Amino acid sequence: MFATPASQPHAFAYSSGNAKQGGAIDPTRYVVVTIGSAGDLFPFLALALELRARGHRVSFLGPEQHGPWVRPTGLPFTGLPADEAVLHDPDLWHPTRGFGVVWRATRPAMARIVPFVEALPHDERCVLLVHPLALPEADLCRAAYPGAKIAAAYLAPANLVTVHDPLLVGPWRVPSWVPLAARRTFWRWVGRRFIDPVALADVNAARLPRGLPPVATLMDWIAAVPDLSLTLFPDWFAHTQPDWPRPLVRGDFPLFDPHPDAAPAPALDAFLKAGAAPLVFTHGTGNTQAAAYFRHARAAAQQLGRRAIFLTPHREQVPADLPDTMLWQDYVPLRRLLPHAAALIHHGGIGTTAEALHAGTPQLVVPLAHDQFDNAARVAALGVGAALPAARLDERRLVRALAALLAAPGLAGRTRAVAARFAPVAGVDRMCAALEELA
Repeated sequence: MFATPASQPHAFAYSSGNAKQGGAIDPTRYVVVTIGSAGDLFPFLALALELRARGHRVSFLGPEQHGPWVRPTGLPFTGLPADEAVLHDPDLWHPTRGFGVVWRATRPAMARIVPFVEALPHDERCVLLVHPLALPEADLCRAAYPGAKIAAAYLAPANLVTVHDPLLVGPWRVPSWVPLAARRTFWRWVGRRFIDPVALADVNAARLPRGLPPVATLMDWIAAVPDLSLTLFPDWFAHTQPDWPRPLVRGDFPLFDPHPDAAPAPALDAFLKAGAAPLVFTHGTGNTQAAAYFRHARAAAQQLGRRAIFLTPHREQVPADLPDTMLWQDYVPLRRLLPHAAALIHHGGIGTTAEALHAGTPQLVVPLAHDQFDNAARVAALGVGAALPAARLDERRLVRALAALLAAPGLAGRTRAVAARFAPVAGVDRMCAALEELA
């Protein structure tokens, strides 16, 4: 989504019309754990703040670099270690090898969860609300803290394995004619080939000293760990599949603006007022390997005669010789930028995708890895955008894709219709009510 310098904390605001006055009658301890970029952080932060507003005790564990986002809220924050070197690993954005990079990078942080929970008073009810990659450690916490409950929050549909359509595995779409039995066999092969060799040894090495039985295969086991599963995306974005975990509560995109009253930077304000709505290009705050992307973006915008904004905290990735019709910004809240944009061209992270859907902004998704291909396909299916895989990106294809998107008949009406579907506060309230029922 977007980044902020670690030295610049901001004021936060989040409220729900359904927050309890005077606190909840029977408060619970909620331990909220997330990893990843700001797009991963903000939905968990929205839930944590609503739980606190309902009178519960909330502890927040997340990457240390997100401290400037979390600490100003007053939530008790425990920073988890994060190796910035992972951002420079070329395999981070590889469709198949990317999982291994993320898994290995998150293990030192995940190791902090169990001792944190063990140190909590054991006379209070405890619910762990965790990112799916923290589920192995959450299961260890349940063994160490009798009575603790586990809720998994899934940020994107691709985080939930299914054999049903639409089915994408990375950039590859499984044809609809492939039988369900063959799809199950395929997923077992994916687990044995790409998941278990990376993760299984770590999981079982942590379970053995605690007397817990070894896990045979990660994908089947991890889906059964939570006592409750939440989707941080609505049914209209991805319908509930028969093989998703149960019990399951459907939420909405829990959008969160860390500083809703901040005025735009003077340079940005002047740029927006100086001409037509610009194209906005970003490829994720964590992407330090996007120089070619921004080079193609500059050339495509110039060929199309369009103004452009390049959004990344890594200035060295953006061409140095920008004309007056183009502007680089290290940070801009998408909530306020996108209503002024002709289109958003981005990597397909779920947080960025949701903000564009909410703003009614056309999208060209240029996916690299992880859940991005699936998110791109869903944007295209809604009729509010298109996809161009990053592996195929060049100036010619980018120009052609943008020209086709911006000229698509009925595009404005479809983007407005999708934006009207949002009910994020209601979704947060529904998920928090389910978390209270779990406790």
